[in-house]
Amino acid sequence: MKKVLIKNAKIVNENKITEGDVFIENGIIVEIAESISAKSPDVIIYDAEGTYLIPGLIDDQVHFREPGLTHKENIETGSKAAVAGGITTFIEMPNTLPQATTEELLEDKFRIAEETSYANYSFMFGGTNDNLAEIEKIDPKKVAALKLFLGSSTGNMLVDNEKVLEQIFKKSPVLIAVHCEDEQTIQKNLEEAKAKFGDDIPIEMHPKIRSEEACYKSSSKAVALAKKTGARLHIFHVSTAKELSLFNSKKQLKDKKITAEVCIHHLWFNDQDYATKGTLIKWNPAVKTKKDQEALLQGLLDNHLDVLATDHAPHTKEEKKNVYTKAPSGGPLVQHALPALLQMHHQGKISLEKIVEKACHNPAILFQIEKRGFIREGYKADLVLLDLNSPWAVQPDNIYSKCQWSPFEGTTFKSRITHTFVNGNLVYKNFKHQPFTKVAERLTFDR
Repeated sequence: MKKVLIKNAKIVNENKITEGDVFIENGIIVEIAESISAKSPDVIIYDAEGTYLIPGLIDDQVHFREPGLTHKENIETGSKAAVAGGITTFIEMPNTLPQATTEELLEDKFRIAEETSYANYSFMFGGTNDNLAEIEKIDPKKVAALKLFLGSSTGNMLVDNEKVLEQIFKKSPVLIAVHCEDEQTIQKNLEEAKAKFGDDIPIEMHPKIRSEEACYKSSSKAVALAKKTGARLHIFHVSTAKELSLFNSKKQLKDKKITAEVCIHHLWFNDQDYATKGTLIKWNPAVKTKKDQEALLQGLLDNHLDVLATDHAPHTKEEKKNVYTKAPSGGPLVQHALPALLQMHHQGKISLEKIVEKACHNPAILFQIEKRGFIREGYKADLVLLDLNSPWAVQPDNIYSKCQWSPFEGTTFKSRITHTFVNGNLVYKNFKHQPFTKVAERLTFDR
């Protein structure tokens, strides 16, 4: 039975920071105290030396591209980048090839993850215009959620039949997570831009094509449908100030039926960055104005927005270099999201406690994940040590995503992830992964 003792840490958990030790046995946190001594010689001791210990991040939205798109990423490389970024648990999206729209195809992905993933995992089931019978068979204890695209994206799983959509909202046995952009609005804006520029549309037009109107129209419609049907709705990657009015900031998360997420790129970048970053920061929904960027951060702090995520969606650099109409949307983010958030902490924009609340605790509460997301006795030991004063620069030779680039390339971060533990096992230490062993686990849900 493996025993691990982490000593002399500043423990960031449940809105406070305390100094102490954490003792782990067989992957479970068994004791948290001011001082714990090793009770037997077989205990592996890690001295945190006063650095910060947080729960591992839970990323509720990644695209690891396996099966079918593995020239961009796969579960092994994506999860390897994730643990290097302090993410110990991920929930992956269904728009792979084939799309995960049947129970059998979903289980194929679980089998791949069981053999190759560095981080704990679950997968969302994909909804389409014609798989309601499959949706009704989802086991709520074993599957994270149902994913719907209400605007087309990579893989084009657009659900645009309104009668079917209402039935899905009524009958889904699990939380419904949605990508909200109004397709008609986008297509109209795109046709106007193509008439003016051809295929080589300036990237600065992206937030005008995938506009505030497209986002709000779709989000407000989804919220109205959830209220009508009583569905449990989660809106992914909110990108506009206007959408914040759709969400309740007064209720506790556990009591909310409608929740929302913000992604790191919408907090870090704004439309002024297209001039230097070009299509590397082409995402759906688009990075929008500085006003939107500032409102999203405030919405996160005041609880209109419930969770932080990445929407990690890598493409090759060659693909991203195409003209606007052919350059895919998305980028690699799991490795650098936490360092970016810590940079924002150094800038006085967000506290460590709030980062942990939104990226660790709240995803666990929102998805009802069993025994993860907190540093608590009896919980799984998914833990991350942070050195807040150890600068490093993002360079091609320290990027782990298979696509080998990052929108943060050239950025110097002040903080680094020094150790990542998955179920009590050290999987990453100071820019080096430990030899791969199958320590990651499939998530279970308390539903």
